[in-house]
Amino acid sequence: MKAVDQTDLFEAERPRLVAIAGRVLGDHAEAHDVVQQAWLRLNGTDAHIDNLPAWLTTVTTRLCLDRLRSRTPVPVDDVGLGETVTDPADDVALADTVGLALNVVLDRLSPHERVAFVLHDSFGFEFPTIAALLDTTPAAARKLASRARAKVQQPHPEDRLADWEVVDAFMAAAKNGDFHRLLRLLAPDAAVTADDAAVLVGTPRQIEGRGEVATFFNGSAQAALPVFVGDRPGCAWFHLGAAKVVFDFTVDDGLVRTITFRAAPDVLERVVRRDGGQPHR
Repeated sequence: MKAVDQTDLFEAERPRLVAIAGRVLGDHAEAHDVVQQAWLRLNGTDAHIDNLPAWLTTVTTRLCLDRLRSRTPVPVDDVGLGETVTDPADDVALADTVGLALNVVLDRLSPHERVAFVLHDSFGFEFPTIAALLDTTPAAARKLASRARAKVQQPHPEDRLADWEVVDAFMAAAKNGDFHRLLRLLAPDAAVTADDAAVLVGTPRQIEGRGEVATFFNGSAQAALPVFVGDRPGCAWFHLGAAKVVFDFTVDDGLVRTITFRAAPDVLERVVRRDGGQPHR
């Protein structure tokens, strides 16, 4: 394979590889680093590669496994290579439906569970392919994904994030333009409303539906700062040190259900800046 052809083929595969690594690792920057390592390995090999996409997928996945193993170990054993099991949950929907807590649960899965679950449920890989990537059997790969899926669907109470963590994750996704993360953080019937004072300063009166709300916030709210609105975590747009518009969140079961823009004076005077979920003293 000529070098220029190899480069072109790799660049065509790069977005897919970054997507896989990003979902497995939960870190976009680390995903790019892993994919760059895969590129260096491709450049450094003299072996004949019959199927470059498959080769790159294997290398990227195994580099992700190395990264996961280097993190703090999780108190979960991988499935033994010889185990066989039926999988009663093959038709379970993509794990995006579990909201932000997915990221916390994923961090508590073993590396093999995490890879099997992500590759199967998020990217549709067949179990024989996953088994080859993990150096295990298809039956064991199936059980890894099934066991991980069960943990994701029924996370422990300690896996649920505090409301302020959900709010801050939503605002970070908005500022970073992470549309898919915004969708995962919003309830299906999410809505935005506003009081009369907020409408007067330019906010929309109402937005309905998860997709519409995510679109509105995607890449926006760069100047918003974390606050408390009474005892509820929220954000606010400040000007010259004073809160001008409050983003008042309602969080239900780890998902943002409503966001209300408020600019009434009696609301603004109760706004308290916070750091890390705690109000300033």
